[in-house]
Amino acid sequence: MANTTDVAMKKELFGHPVGLFILFFTEMWERFSYYGMRGILVLYMAASATAIDPGLGWSSKDALWLYGWYTMLVYVASIPGGWIADKILGQKKTVMLGGLLLCVGHGILAIPQSWAFFTGLSLIILGVGGLKPNISTMVGGLYREGDIRRDSGFTIFYIGINIGAFLASITVGLVAYYYGWHYGFGLAGIGMLVGQAVFIWGQKFLKGVGEFTGGSEATEEERLASKRPLNKIEKDRVIVLLISFLIVVVFWGAFEQAGGLMNLYTDAKVDRNIGLSWLQEIPAAVFQSLNAGYIIIFGTIIGGFWIWWKKKGRESSSIFKMAIGTIIMGLGYVFMMFASQEASAETFGKAAMMWIFLAYLFHTIGELCTSPVSLSFITKLAPLKYASIMMGVYFAATGFGNKLAGTIGESSQLESFKGEMVVSKQDILPFISKDSMKVKNAENKVIKIYDYAINQDKNFSIRSTVYPENGQVIFKDFTSGEELNSLFAMSQGADSNTKKLLEDLTENNVSASNPYHARLVFEKDMDKAQNLENKGDGKDYGVSFVLEEEQSEQEFATFMWLTIFTVAFGLLLLLFLKKLKKLTHGAEDNEREIGDENEGYEVVQPTNN
Repeated sequence: MANTTDVAMKKELFGHPVGLFILFFTEMWERFSYYGMRGILVLYMAASATAIDPGLGWSSKDALWLYGWYTMLVYVASIPGGWIADKILGQKKTVMLGGLLLCVGHGILAIPQSWAFFTGLSLIILGVGGLKPNISTMVGGLYREGDIRRDSGFTIFYIGINIGAFLASITVGLVAYYYGWHYGFGLAGIGMLVGQAVFIWGQKFLKGVGEFTGGSEATEEERLASKRPLNKIEKDRVIVLLISFLIVVVFWGAFEQAGGLMNLYTDAKVDRNIGLSWLQEIPAAVFQSLNAGYIIIFGTIIGGFWIWWKKKGRESSSIFKMAIGTIIMGLGYVFMMFASQEASAETFGKAAMMWIFLAYLFHTIGELCTSPVSLSFITKLAPLKYASIMMGVYFAATGFGNKLAGTIGESSQLESFKGEMVVSKQDILPFISKDSMKVKNAENKVIKIYDYAINQDKNFSIRSTVYPENGQVIFKDFTSGEELNSLFAMSQGADSNTKKLLEDLTENNVSASNPYHARLVFEKDMDKAQNLENKGDGKDYGVSFVLEEEQSEQEFATFMWLTIFTVAFGLLLLLFLKKLKKLTHGAEDNEREIGDENEGYEVVQPTNN
């Protein structure tokens, strides 16, 4: 490939090929569009279909179900996307096609029609499947085999991903909140258009990279490699890659609690009050930007550290880095254990924000040691004829990790006890207080009002002590001590809520002198809330709650086992490191600084055995 590489492509910027920064900005804007749309997707699906800014009116359960499948499919689609690149189009053309599908998909999502929603999501799944694995493979194609800059190049590329995610988490959400869902989708689409324009403009810096190995621009060596069967060394390297994909599933299964369990925990049990006149409390969703922000700050530092570490002659294989990254990420959950203990130290207590900052910091350092390195690892070991397919399998493993994360997060949340409010609004008012809240007026403008939540058909809660007495469950207001049993009735049926609750309380020796506690959440029936003519009537409210002590124990146990499993898994990788490295057949042994005499770029150097 060195003989056909265009001179312009060999130009460098900040010590890396200029083509890296073309791919950097392309991926940055693609991730802006993806994370921007993803950030408002569930909210849009669950928003009332009859509100001033209507959503789909789905239940939260249905919205999360589709969200889970969608986030998995966008990564699983990388397998056919990689196959198309390897067998038909090449990486560069498949990225171009994927980008076009994404532009169309995001554009269609901006149309306020139900058909447009499903059509747009389908096109985005196909577009990400075409773009995501192949643009990552092209980054590896910018570096010659053995080039020590490859890992740091992937780290720089990874920073681009997170700049896009950081900007999207703020701008798209604000646009959707103030101007409407479809304006938010439209802004995400504009981001993708910018990314596609950058990719098209930068083609002159990508000549010879990502070409179809069976095409006219491929070298004779590449065409021969695409036809011959895999040799022993290549088969061993595929085996170690498949093992590394198991690491990917475990890592993302633990890491992706950020958007689920940790997000819910931050919202409910972290003291986010900062007391500013214009911002009393930091919204829980804002903490999602910590990961991307940390990556922007520490990305090049971590990448530079590993280059320095390598030059010192110390162990720095990709498997080693991934194992260390998994351990560091797992240790981040130690801070969540501290947060859980602090919040549980007092009734309805909350943890300090510093635990969240520290947990995300360790998670991010672990991610920087694992994720960009695993991308680079694939481009080092994947046989040339299967380079994009193997990258596709990697992203599919990421998708399965996301699905695993959802399952773990779901298991950490106890099933709620349920009932329904049986008194009038006037009877409930003595137990709640007025609060400031944001609503949209008839002109679709956000205004702040001071009122009872029940007058706006919004949710409200009452803190309660809970204990058994004479075969009954007694609820009393946590502040006043007044009995609350008359306000609501527990759901009846074959699996009685009351029977299960009594059993839980009795098993834990709960009594009036040593009660458990619950936050009774009163929620208006979604269908009835859409009837704006009866707004504020105080009717059709359901009640749900979990026992705070049991929920805290469950969350602490989840954080503890996430720590134990990930650290143990990382240590196990270190134990078998030599055997795993043997399967790479020295693919990383000769990494070095490559000067002008070694110019030329390729994914991997085929081994003729």
